[in-house]
Amino acid sequence: MGDTAEWSWYSLVLCSIVYVLSEIWQTDLRTYGQWAVVTGATSGIGRAYAEELAKRGLDIVLISRSDDKLRSVAKEIESRYKRQTHLIQTDFTEGHSIYSAITQQLEGLEIGILVNNVGMNYIGVLANFLDVPDPDQRITQVINCNTLSVTQVRLSVCEPVYIRGKGLIINISSEAASQPQPMLSVYSATKIFVTYFSCCLHAEYRSKGITVQCVAPFMVSTNMTHNVPVNPLVKSAASFARDALNTVGYTTYTSGCLTHALQHFALSIFFPGWLRLSPFCVQRMATFAHNIEPQLRERTAETKNKQD
Repeated sequence: MGDTAEWSWYSLVLCSIVYVLSEIWQTDLRTYGQWAVVTGATSGIGRAYAEELAKRGLDIVLISRSDDKLRSVAKEIESRYKRQTHLIQTDFTEGHSIYSAITQQLEGLEIGILVNNVGMNYIGVLANFLDVPDPDQRITQVINCNTLSVTQVRLSVCEPVYIRGKGLIINISSEAASQPQPMLSVYSATKIFVTYFSCCLHAEYRSKGITVQCVAPFMVSTNMTHNVPVNPLVKSAASFARDALNTVGYTTYTSGCLTHALQHFALSIFFPGWLRLSPFCVQRMATFAHNIEPQLRERTAETKNKQD
């Protein structure tokens, strides 16, 4: 236990230095190539990454499900940041059939950065595995979206990046992958896949000039988190993307921002895996989910009405 604690404190000091330095000196992301590809690019963290990358001088390939939202985001990026955009409309829940078309539509672009952001949960609140509505379809969709997309979109980008000998791949994991998370079982499992896959891929290809960074955020105010209000612990998507992109060149695994790193450190000490998996804790989580669900549904409805 002592060694683990010492290593944790050592890691905390190092990551704090990273976040401080990255606020002062940022990597010039244009050196990776002209275009950045962002999946799940029409809302939340994905849209924030797309806008921040455009702000830093890259042209953006936006990939998402809604054609109307794609056009809206593209128009804003072109108007505000004077960058080119290229749109690919697709549904990542559909499986292997979509990827050949994505590859074809990326041909001829000098792609330097890929942000694998697209992801989903199988239900809007915490839930036991067997309580997922329409589980056969929904769970397959989650796996297709959260894991298959990470491997297959990368294949569409990696070969030209490999040939050029320089590129950056950013994979969005989650704090839910840091420990096994009951009542988020499939989501937690798919996100630890993203974390391990990212670390392995970076080890395999860093000598070829390809950097693979894994980003594991805590709470960010997005549709997936029912647009929870921003506060000192919860980041806005725009603020999170800015901070996370600052860490490129400093670390290949990051919580994205200092406040999330501090929360990760605190949870690893005060809410370890054995406690999360205990019957007592699971029961408390079930009670919390039952009590909070009406509030989340109301907040989601309010957000949708504002957007409409």
